Amino acid sequence: MRAIANAGRRGGRLRRTLAGALLSVAAVTYNDWLLQFLLPTGLDQRDSYVSEVFAADQPYRLLFSGVELATALLVVTGACLALAGAPCGWAAAGWGALVAFGGSSVADVLLPMRCAPSRETGCPTDSVWHTVTSGSVHFALFASMAAFAVAARSHPGRPQPAGHWAPRLLPVSMAAAICSAGPYVGHPGGQGIAQRIHLVTVAMWFWLLAAQVYRDREHSGSRVPRRPLPEPVERSTGRLVRPGGPGCSPAGGIRR
Repeated sequence: MRAIANAGRRGGRLRRTLAGALLSVAAVTYNDWLLQFLLPTGLDQRDSYVSEVFAADQPYRLLFSGVELATALLVVTGACLALAGAPCGWAAAGWGALVAFGGSSVADVLLPMRCAPSRETGCPTDSVWHTVTSGSVHFALFASMAAFAVAARSHPGRPQPAGHWAPRLLPVSMAAAICSAGPYVGHPGGQGIAQRIHLVTVAMWFWLLAAQVYRDREHSGSRVPRRPLPEPVERSTGRLVRPGGPGCSPAGGIRR
């Protein structure tokens, strides 16, 4: 039984290590807009949405779509690995929201914009379906941050980097996302900067989650099984003291 328990603990540590590694890589690949400094996309990063680069008529659509899909796969796999060892509660809800985030990201790529509105005259700001999928991505992300923040408040004694920093990161990420919506309310300009700030906060969130699963791995690995405490014995008579009160003793009465 002890060998099985040790194997289970090693499997749990390996699972958390892999989850942390996948989320760490996803933090980098989610900011694939940095590739626009190396590729002639023709898009101004100040005034263009990141999703414009994989719009249906853009030359580097396949490259950026592939990176986005790979990132979504990394996030979903990492979240599922972490969720498998997470106790039921707000932390599990946070990992579940991250799975939904990855799924919504896949839909966001599969339902792209038809053209790049910041570059092409007459191109609509966005399509209905792409707006819905993008909104789902944001909702799942903020739900994940909120759930981990609540989990940290519910268990203040546990080392929870993600839950500790979520209340600070959430308003910054949400404010950047709101500021990127200027074209939707008739105030275009600068939305690219706001969105890229938001994407950096998402990368920070993934790194915090990676740190969280690494801490969970160390915490679970350092646990030592507790031996059962000896049952209390009354000194004068040698009788076992039971919760039922005085006089409650097992058959035989005397411990020898």
